[in-house]
Amino acid sequence: MDFVPLIDRFGENGALLVGGAVVGAAFGIFAQRSRFCTRSAVLDLTRGRDLQALAVWAAGFAVAVLGVQLLLAQGQLNVAETRFFSTAQSLSGALIGGGLFGVGMVLARGCASRLLVLTASGNLRALYSSLVVALVGLATYSGFLVPARDAVSALWSSADVGGNDILAHAGLARWAGVGLGALLVLAALGLAIKARPSLWRLLGGVGVGLAVVAGWWFTYAISLQLFEPIQAESLSYIRPLATTGAFAAGGGTAGLDQGVLIGTLLGALVAAVAFRDFRIATFAEPGTPSILRYTLGAVLMGFGGILAVGCTIGAGFTGGSVLALSSVAGLAAMIAGAAVADRFVDRPVRAGTREHRASPAPAE
Repeated sequence: MDFVPLIDRFGENGALLVGGAVVGAAFGIFAQRSRFCTRSAVLDLTRGRDLQALAVWAAGFAVAVLGVQLLLAQGQLNVAETRFFSTAQSLSGALIGGGLFGVGMVLARGCASRLLVLTASGNLRALYSSLVVALVGLATYSGFLVPARDAVSALWSSADVGGNDILAHAGLARWAGVGLGALLVLAALGLAIKARPSLWRLLGGVGVGLAVVAGWWFTYAISLQLFEPIQAESLSYIRPLATTGAFAAGGGTAGLDQGVLIGTLLGALVAAVAFRDFRIATFAEPGTPSILRYTLGAVLMGFGGILAVGCTIGAGFTGGSVLALSSVAGLAAMIAGAAVADRFVDRPVRAGTREHRASPAPAE
């Protein structure tokens, strides 16, 4: 696709901002309507629930993997020069940071992308948590927490295991990635048949996966037409939150990251208003956990997300869709961290024959 007219009209950074906003808006709409949430998907497993949130999440992940692998197989995307494969990635950062992030998203009752969608829907608890994530993320990305980040990141890297490409480790060709994506889609379909989420909610999960595919396609296509090429990328929320904090402080120029944030917030807001889901939610509501819990969770996500080089979307879906070892390891650590946190913080406990929650809290 020819993006030269867009570049001529808005400039290179402006074109990236517009494109990021369009993809972000699609994600925001689909995520809001499907109630897409990695934390809820994990809780479906740890609490033995109806698996509907997990089915929606699985549909999004499967579509992201299959779609991106098809782009790679057809030569419409090349990820060799992306951050996932052009340099060694920290496996220790992915595992430790991912674990911290997973714990954080349980404490803050939502991952970074979910908090943004909730913010657009009127949840002031999510707005507060998002701001804390942004501040801690900035401190970890380019501030006083950089030494701590670097110390953990240096412990173990993909160079120590021979690279970050899962297919290369397995000695498989690109077609195997397409095959894996197809298998994931079939597994997601089977889970959806069992869990029976509403059709519209399931399609929203598919839309989330397609938004990740669109992000990869757009950034690669436009990178070939820019005077100063950029690395292909797709949706992520930890880095954009951190870099937007730096931008707000007077550093840098608005671009893809800011477009993704703006688009996600606007898309989720439009969906929430159109479907009458917009509602102001505060810390004063009965049963709401302490603000300290949200603060700790946001701090862990801000630090852990930068350490893992992405959130559940940036590392899990964007990195996972290109089968990057560090991203898949990070996503697994996030899921494990969330499961452990739920087990020891929010798990149901029995009192006599009646089950109750140790810390009652409204679902975000």
